[in-house]
Amino acid sequence: MDDIELTDAEIERYSRQLVLPEFSETAQLALKRARVLLIGAGGLGAPLSLYLAAAGVGTIGIVDADRVDLSNLQRQIIHRTEDIGRPKVESAARAIRALNPEIRVDIHDSRIDAGNAAALIGAYDLVADGSDNFDTRFLVNDACHLLGRTLVSAAILRFDGQIYTFRSHAHRSGGPRLPCYRCLYPAPPPLGLIPSCSSGGIIGALAGMVGSLQALEVVKELTGIGEGLAGRMLIVDALSNRFRTVRLPADPACPLCGDHPVITDLGAHGA
Repeated sequence: MDDIELTDAEIERYSRQLVLPEFSETAQLALKRARVLLIGAGGLGAPLSLYLAAAGVGTIGIVDADRVDLSNLQRQIIHRTEDIGRPKVESAARAIRALNPEIRVDIHDSRIDAGNAAALIGAYDLVADGSDNFDTRFLVNDACHLLGRTLVSAAILRFDGQIYTFRSHAHRSGGPRLPCYRCLYPAPPPLGLIPSCSSGGIIGALAGMVGSLQALEVVKELTGIGEGLAGRMLIVDALSNRFRTVRLPADPACPLCGDHPVITDLGAHGA
């Protein structure tokens, strides 16, 4: 056991969650000890990072190689007009530190790829993916499974959002058989089949809604409170304000986490 404890300032800062019957000082200390890696500082990464920082996650890492663009500001509310042209990780880190100077922010001004994924993900306890392309989502899913890291993933487009928690590695230590991203989508769709946000559009407030729900899932995973989304997918239809949850069974034929896996390293991604 380490000797980490909450300061008087932290007890006051987090007092509104510390008084919750489902929460406790033990849960707050779990957040303080936690190291979470965020994939992307964009539409989802903005509310996600701010709410994790506000909740007291001790170390937040952000990986993103993009620069702030004027078109980002409609939904990526962690950035400001004066940040246009700056690295997103720097802009995001400044906003996070201004909100909560008690936590540590690590910035990785690069794209996550097959060459650095293992080192990046291996340095954190949990990964929250808010990337905007399928190649990155599959890479992060595969790396998290192989490295034994929980993955909380989300995606948004137009008025629709999806949130999932993947703990497909759990059965290796005697836990339940849970799906990975490939159990839902075995392979990336053909190029151009699914539009990007730039071509398909997105309503900005949806990013705030889904990113906040994603942050809540991360907090639940780190503290053990409530019922998480492992084995389920939350679907958000913002145009009609409808939410539904569907079961996601593990696929015994999954090439990554199935009975006879053929993906055993990141070589398929070019490593």
